Amino acid sequence: MSLNASLGLQLGSLDLDAHIAVADGEVVAVLGPNGAGKTTLLRCLAGLVAVDRGRIELDGDVLDDASSGAFVAAEARHVGVVFQDYLLFAHLSALENVAFGLRARGVGKAEARGRASDWLDRVGLTAHARYRPQALSGGQAQRVALARALVTQPRMLLLDEPLAALDVGTRGDVRRDLRKHLDSFGGATLVVTHDPVDAYALADRVIVLEAGHISQQGTLAEVTAQPRSRYVAELVGVNLIAGTLRAGVLQTDDGAAVVTAGDTPDGAALAVIRPQSISLYRNAPEGSPRNAWQCTVADLDQRSERVRVLLGGPLRLVAEITPAALAAIDVRPGDEVWATVKASEISTSAR
Repeated sequence: MSLNASLGLQLGSLDLDAHIAVADGEVVAVLGPNGAGKTTLLRCLAGLVAVDRGRIELDGDVLDDASSGAFVAAEARHVGVVFQDYLLFAHLSALENVAFGLRARGVGKAEARGRASDWLDRVGLTAHARYRPQALSGGQAQRVALARALVTQPRMLLLDEPLAALDVGTRGDVRRDLRKHLDSFGGATLVVTHDPVDAYALADRVIVLEAGHISQQGTLAEVTAQPRSRYVAELVGVNLIAGTLRAGVLQTDDGAAVVTAGDTPDGAALAVIRPQSISLYRNAPEGSPRNAWQCTVADLDQRSERVRVLLGGPLRLVAEITPAALAAIDVRPGDEVWATVKASEISTSAR
């Protein structure tokens, strides 16, 4: 492995305790809610914060070891960092910004400028070499920041929300460019993001960090197929219900019952319901479906040809229906509805 890190740090109310391993050439996305510790994790790896416990190794070299007191300063680590707001120096040109890291490492002015010029050419910004950051677009500034991180030939690349500052129209193009550059980088890469689309487009594997701990990891397909927390379920657009399973019926702490058709053994379990599998009725449905819950419409969110209906009650659910189906039941926030789903449409797994 290129990176092998056990990170333990108490910072205010955050208790970071995570083990991360990333292979050479692998891109790992770190997902998690606000306050989960994602940026703190990157700051530990970059050498901006020392760990209280644990050890960080990069290609076998110890960068931080709480037990021995070993610590390599940020400027001495072979690590490139792209911050969320890029942190370009406003008084320097694009060329000088890219050359800055080399100059800080003692590289001569002429060589640093030559290597910086090569990287600006790689990211397609040769014509903008003399521009200062305020004259660059968001996408151009992101590419300058990436060039500055890569020009020093790092063994690890850390990107903190690298696309968050971009508008929707620019984001897709810059995302494709970024993926191209990451494909050519031979070291370990970690990308912090809130966007599952960015994770899907950029990363080989994802790590979900919640309250300082890794709650799930794997490929995005593996994580979305078996979400292990409400955050992941909401992130990937499915309903996640936790409870205790007995004879095919999942009982939640709030008293709701979910009838399933799987063969998950009794005990603590999770049920996953796709929003598209939920049907809504204004009145109690006929035929006594196995799963029927009376809910309150909390909100409506129309997206293209589908409407997401947020439901409150014993089960907090998100249903996805067509505009025609919404018009047929004629509901608004605050109205009562019945939600039904077939047992065969519910997947379960042990917790």
